[in-house]
Amino acid sequence: MSYGNSLFSELLYSADEDSNYPGEVEAPDLMQYLPDYYKDVREMEKLQETIGLEIGGLKVGTIDVLDQAFVETATVSLGRWEAELGLNIDSSKSYATRREMIKAKLRGNGTTTPEMIQRTASAFSGGVVEVKEVPDEYRFEIHFVSTLGIPPNMAGLIQIIEEIKPAHLAYEFVFSYTWWDSVKALTWESAHSKTWNELRTYR
Repeated sequence: MSYGNSLFSELLYSADEDSNYPGEVEAPDLMQYLPDYYKDVREMEKLQETIGLEIGGLKVGTIDVLDQAFVETATVSLGRWEAELGLNIDSSKSYATRREMIKAKLRGNGTTTPEMIQRTASAFSGGVVEVKEVPDEYRFEIHFVSTLGIPPNMAGLIQIIEEIKPAHLAYEFVFSYTWWDSVKALTWESAHSKTWNELRTYR
C-alpha cells in the first residue's frame, strides 16, 4: 500500500507548542488585606510576598491537576492514558501526536463500523472524513474531505486502523489537494514564493 511519493514527516502542518510548565504563577497582593500600619514594613512585605507566591503556585498546580483528567489538556498524565488503552508510551512524541492516538483509540472501542472508522480518522485529520465501502473487493476507502494534503501522524492512524478493522478487509486513503483553478488566482510572484507542498494545499 503506498501513500504518495512524499514522506509524511515532510508534510506536517502543525507543531506542538506545549511545555511541561503548567503556567505562570500570579501571586496575589496580600498586603492590601492587612491594616495600613503594616505598609512599608519590609519584613511584613517580604513575608506576604512569599506567601502570595505559594498561594499562586497552589492555584496553578490545582488547575494543572484538573487538566490531567482530560485528553485535550493532559501532559504528564498522557502515559497513564496510553497504558490504560494499551498504547505504546513514547515520550519523545509531541503531546499533540500522543493525544491523537489516545482520542482515536477511545473512539475505536466497540464493534467496528464505517462510522467508527470515520470518527477515528477524524481524530487525526481534525476535519471531515468519509468512509466508502467497496464490498465486492473486500476493502474500504478513507477520504479526507476537508483536509488538504496528507494529515500529520499518518503512521499513528495506520496503526489504529490496523487494530480496529476486520482482518479480511483491505483499505486505502484518498487525499484531497488544491485544484489548479484555485491556484490561478495567485500571481507568479506569489506562487514562486511557495513550495510545491504549499501550493498543493493552498486554499
